[in-house]
Amino acid sequence: MRPRHHFHSISRRQVAWVRVDTQTILTIHTTVITRNPRVTLEHNGHTNWHLHISDVNEQDRGAYMCQINTDPMISQAGFLQVVVPPKIHDLGSSTDMIVREMQDISLRCRASGFPPPRVQWRREDGAAIQRGNGRDSAAMLVEGEQLNITRVSRLHMGAYLCIARNGILPAVSKRVDVKVHFGPVMLVSSQLESAYVGQRSKRLQCETEAYPRSINYWTNGAGEMIVASEKYQLKTVEKSLYQLSMILIIHHIQRDDFQNYRCVAKNSLGEVDGVISLDEEPAPTTYSTVKLNQNIYTSPAGLGKPGEASAGDRYSVERTSSRATVTQDAQWLLVAIVAAAVEAYWGLR
Repeated sequence: MRPRHHFHSISRRQVAWVRVDTQTILTIHTTVITRNPRVTLEHNGHTNWHLHISDVNEQDRGAYMCQINTDPMISQAGFLQVVVPPKIHDLGSSTDMIVREMQDISLRCRASGFPPPRVQWRREDGAAIQRGNGRDSAAMLVEGEQLNITRVSRLHMGAYLCIARNGILPAVSKRVDVKVHFGPVMLVSSQLESAYVGQRSKRLQCETEAYPRSINYWTNGAGEMIVASEKYQLKTVEKSLYQLSMILIIHHIQRDDFQNYRCVAKNSLGEVDGVISLDEEPAPTTYSTVKLNQNIYTSPAGLGKPGEASAGDRYSVERTSSRATVTQDAQWLLVAIVAAAVEAYWGLR
């Protein structure tokens, strides 16, 4: 910063620079009085006098006056405005926190700068901030250095961003991570499942919510813990920070697989379980498709009799599929074809 003044006909006069608000004399004529090493003076000895302040900071803001020791005194003042980009201070601001459900919390963000910065809160994931139970309690942005949330729940879990802006770049932000601890909750959408003997596999599923993350496992009807094997496949699918699906896949269903299965979730705050009963259902009916190959030959005289199979009569029934359905109409059609063949045979005789 370089305040300067230009004067005429002051060869016998002295020029001084003064800090107005503190009444501090900075320079007199060609001599720097202040002990501030950032203040220097530049002049040509007669008409131009420049006051230099290097590495300007916020404390340099204020009025400065150039004076000439005339009678009356001649002076001219100017104001040095120093703008400061926003800064968030760790001291007085919230850090990551862990709380229990139903507690009230306050997040604080102490910011400075000039002009004074505008402070806003938002969720890092873009969801609305739920501050209470009222209709107008949800907002995408919350103004102010302090964010208050009443009766916090697992839905409030996540990262919150405090953002400070004052038009001087760069804007700054601080991240506060909120963890909400609660005991496990279990949801079993279908408590009764069925399968048949010989079925390739059967899938059982439980949904759980817990934080800290729960320990999850399955037990059988005898209370024995189920471990992964060729018979059992165990899977977990994480849906969010506190939600996951527990999946048990039973392979090659046998009769002794029909029993109760228990899904269990536990953490330091509690334990919960759910029960799924696997019952037996009838296996799908196996049908055969029947194909009639009809070749009719004239039998030798005197050899054919009703109800007797002769060498000239060839009726063959061929099994071609093991899993098709033969309707009652098809069965009657088969009978009609056989009857027609017999009648045709006797008609030829």
